[in-house]
Amino acid sequence: MKQVAQNYRSGELVVLDAPVPACKPGGVLVRTLYSLISTGTELMKVTEARLSLVGKARARPDQVRKVLDSVAQQGPVATYKKVTSTLDSYTPLGYSLCGVVVEVGAGAEEFAVGDLVAAAGNEFALHAELNWVPTNLCVPVPQGVAGEHAAFATVGAIAMQGVRRGEPQLGETACVIGLGLVGQLVVRLLLAAGLRVVGIDTVPERCRLAEQAGALACGGPDADGTDYVEQVLRTTTNGLGADQVYLAAGGDTNGPVELAVRLSRDRGRVVDIGKTRLDLPWNAFYEKEIDVRFSRSYGPGRYDDRYELDGVDYPPAYVRWTERRNLGSFLDLVARGAVDVGPLVSGVHPIGEAAHVYTGLRDGSLRGIGFLFEYPDPEDVTSVEVPAATGSTGGHEQPTAHEPTRNGSSNGRPHTATPVRSVRAVPRVPARPAADGTGSPARVRLGFIGAGSYATSMLLPHLVKDPGVTLARVATTRSLSAVNAQRKFGFQDLATDADAVLGDPAVDAVFVVTRHHSHAAFVCRALEAGKAVFVEKPLALTESEVDRVLDVVARTGNDRVMVGFNRRFAPLFCDMRRRFGTPRGPMSIRYLVNAGRLDASSWYLDEQLEGSRFLGEGGHFIDTLSAWIGGSPVEVVAHQTSDGLNLEALLRYDDGSLATIAYDTDGDSRFPKETLDVTGSGRNARLDNFTRATVWSRSGRSVKRSLAGQDKGQRAELAAFVEAVRTGGPMPIGLDSLVATTRATMAVDRSLALKGPVVL
Repeated sequence: MKQVAQNYRSGELVVLDAPVPACKPGGVLVRTLYSLISTGTELMKVTEARLSLVGKARARPDQVRKVLDSVAQQGPVATYKKVTSTLDSYTPLGYSLCGVVVEVGAGAEEFAVGDLVAAAGNEFALHAELNWVPTNLCVPVPQGVAGEHAAFATVGAIAMQGVRRGEPQLGETACVIGLGLVGQLVVRLLLAAGLRVVGIDTVPERCRLAEQAGALACGGPDADGTDYVEQVLRTTTNGLGADQVYLAAGGDTNGPVELAVRLSRDRGRVVDIGKTRLDLPWNAFYEKEIDVRFSRSYGPGRYDDRYELDGVDYPPAYVRWTERRNLGSFLDLVARGAVDVGPLVSGVHPIGEAAHVYTGLRDGSLRGIGFLFEYPDPEDVTSVEVPAATGSTGGHEQPTAHEPTRNGSSNGRPHTATPVRSVRAVPRVPARPAADGTGSPARVRLGFIGAGSYATSMLLPHLVKDPGVTLARVATTRSLSAVNAQRKFGFQDLATDADAVLGDPAVDAVFVVTRHHSHAAFVCRALEAGKAVFVEKPLALTESEVDRVLDVVARTGNDRVMVGFNRRFAPLFCDMRRRFGTPRGPMSIRYLVNAGRLDASSWYLDEQLEGSRFLGEGGHFIDTLSAWIGGSPVEVVAHQTSDGLNLEALLRYDDGSLATIAYDTDGDSRFPKETLDVTGSGRNARLDNFTRATVWSRSGRSVKRSLAGQDKGQRAELAAFVEAVRTGGPMPIGLDSLVATTRATMAVDRSLALKGPVVL
């Protein structure tokens, strides 16, 4: 399918051929008819991408802080590689569209194939031929609304949420500063609500467009324009001023906010909708006691994964207007003729001309308010196969195509369902590569399920350099993630369907680099397919999942599993262990992990789905301790601080050794993340964040440093795994050890719950 994307490092805008997204549960697959360009938000992103690295840093100071924190923890070389890799990727554009439902996921049965819908979301309603959209970001288009007009719904919801934040009342007067796309819609919504409206904008054509819609007066931000608007405003309000002022302007000038307080009445309301500078003139705002409010995107529910992804609605009795209800309300106003978006359509262009359109908007050769991309009629294009859901973790039902229904939209375009490919049985294949015909082992063919930040920064850069490896297939939930992985690392094939990897008989080993809750299920499916498996930690989140993995191993005889416990392979760790020597008795080990706080939006914090944070990461540290001691824990006891931010786990081993893990999340981000201290047999050792290793003994102190920067062992770990697959030799870490580490990690959470020791 065609999709518009931009390389954030170079600023290049392209129309890519990308894989069709899977139709996952909780949403629908939509074939796009029209998608709207947000001339404010998108052009800001497009312009920002064309800046130099210094310019990007100035535009995003929040990201600069993250980079500096990464330098402090990982060093400049690793941080530079990670940042440049992230920047040198295609990112999607678009967030407002109208299209036809071509497939319905489980739990989204309120929709039917053939429904005309409007969709929202900068991760879902993209400039692409097909998009998967969750139910709470998708609404039916009312009878009689043209597809071109329904594509305005998302931006309309943004304007509507801003108006709701202003709490307009009949008879009031409002001023809109910034008459771009959002501002024009704010004007129309205020007029529909019975208010008198004036406006300010730098572009005369926009002022005239607002006046044609019913605004009393509009002018420029210059002295003549503002004096004229202020005179009309004061005449209309008997000298009071505007009851509400809506800031729908962008830029880094403080003019809009200074103008807002000038035009507002005493104790008026100023609502910020756009991204504008807000250095509030204190005296002016204080003297008028102005109420400043912010409007957050489409409405309540935005940025809440439980609402947007899981489909958990807010009760109307408590939250009357959510983002979905705003979408529907806006379309209802359009359907009833209360809001006319027709005059805002400045041009409709084929999706293939996207790069030209953005260039014209940026350099000013294309002037207007609302520009739409139009997509080919389904009957004019070759059928696109719709994959099964990549994130599926259970059995698959045979999907069926349904006859489409006709929607009464005025565009008159016929809507046809996309053919759905049947799911084939996965063949069993050997877990080692066959000979290449010369007696030498063939190249190991790898398939990846998931290609997120960790896979693309810590795994694939090493694998792509291995001459004995072929990167055969990659499957990701998001289409552009697969495109980026293929572009950077040369995958031969890409998909949004995990079955494309699991069902490929030529794939020797599967890498599972997905979110934690899906690991065990994918491991089981890969083992049943006869593949070797490399799964990022954790292997499983529950005891029942561990038992399921072991049951599959017993039933199939395939135990070719490797968990990404890379630290035991780190060169400095291995060298420090060698220099420390064989202990003569039990050891005492202390592992300090300065894990740091996570962003509130991180999926790691969804404990209901992904387990606790320690359960997701703690296996790394337990495995490292077990590798040093040469055994597995037999007892675990854990405690945490009263605020739950820090925990300590004491592990007892069968040789009498004791190991303590301090897992802290409220330390300073510039402090090194990991420090390992070992005491025993008259010796000491310290590993400082995998950059320096020191051993103290009777012969003195021995220090080794990593000259190439931090190395946590991924390269050596991957080489060992690939060699095991190539030769059919044992996995680098035995299955018993992997299971013991997984159970010990779970025991930490269980000990916290029981407030006592857990015997393993």
